[in-house]
Formats: sequence, structure tokens, C-alpha cells
Amino acid sequence: MQDRAEATRRLILRSAAEQFDRKGYAATGIAEITAQAGCTSGALYFHFAGKDQLAAAVIEEHFAYWQPLVARAEQLRAPALEQLVALSFAVMRAFRDDVVVRAGGRLWNERRAIDARLPVPFVGWIATTSRILGRAKAEGTLQPHIDPERAAELLVCSLFGVHIVSDTLDGRTLVEEHLTGLWLLVLPGLRADRDDPDGGHRDLVERCRFHLPQEQ
Repeated sequence: MQDRAEATRRLILRSAAEQFDRKGYAATGIAEITAQAGCTSGALYFHFAGKDQLAAAVIEEHFAYWQPLVARAEQLRAPALEQLVALSFAVMRAFRDDVVVRAGGRLWNERRAIDARLPVPFVGWIATTSRILGRAKAEGTLQPHIDPERAAELLVCSLFGVHIVSDTLDGRTLVEEHLTGLWLLVLPGLRADRDDPDGGHRDLVERCRFHLPQEQ
């Protein structure tokens, strides 16, 4: 019974994510979610008090997606900067390909319409990026004058800027190409290429691009 209830909850959550991703919070109704999930409104209300709480649960799932992805990136047998580049591509692919990730991002943008307490975005990404850049500095692969905390803030702004612009202009279909361009622009200022005076930045980006394939 417990397994069946959890399976129903997951089905409702994914159905809600698909509707929220397609239509946004305001235009999505409970009836549309239950119709897609193939369940009754009673089943939905058993798990969620209402649309606000359901939207909050989708956003929480969005945030929960990142922790294991970061852990996988930091376990790669690669220098810290390569781990960061690989992680960035995996994040952008998730925004492009995963409906719960997409819905969570859209719902957070519509947060003022949602009557629920929601997580604060970006602060976790800044902390993660700062930690990885700190390890790069300790490895000697980051330019010695760079402050990891300040660089992390700017990188997170730039990376999510790529996502927003690509979403607006091409529906994220070219997000990996845009991200490649960003890294080719910023890596020369980040890397301490003592053993590689020509940089090899394009090779690095292409090498890292598929280090973290999405888990099925």
C-alpha cells in the first residue's frame, strides 16, 4: 500500500510538472493535472493540500535534482576546473531535457503567484562553484590572483544568463553551443596554463561536455 501511494504521488507530481511546464502556474488547473495523471481529485488532495503545495513540491524536486549531480561531478577523476565545466553542461541539459527541472524553474519565476514557502535559488550554486574553484586554486590550475568566491558569483550569473537567453531565443535547443562559447571566452582568464601555453581550451570544453551523461 505504501509503495502504491508513493507511486501515485510521483505520478501526480510529474503530471503537474508537465502541465506547469507547458502552461505555467496560473493557467494550470487541478482538473488538468488529475486528467493527465489518471487519478481522482481525492487522490491528489490526499497527497497535496492544493495547487500551491503541489507547485512547491515540484520546485523542491527541482532543487533536489542538483545534489546528486554535483556529487557525481566532484567524483570525476579530473581537475577541478574540468569538473566545473562538465557540471555546467549537465545542468544545462537537465534544464533542456527534464520536465521537472524545467517546471521547477518556470514555477520559481512565477513564485509571486504561489502561496507557499519556496527555496532560494542560486546561493547553492554560488557555494558549489566557489568550492570547486577553491580546489582548482589549491591544485594550481586557477590563476593565482582570482578570488574563488567572487569568481563564483560572476560565473553563476553568466551560466544562468546563458540558460535564460537560450530559453528565450531558441527554446534551449542551442544551449550547449552557447555554453561552449561562454567557456571559450572565460577559460583563458581562469586557467593557469603553465604547461599549456596555447590554452587548449576548446579541447578541454569538448572533453568535458559529455563527462556527466544524464542518469536514466
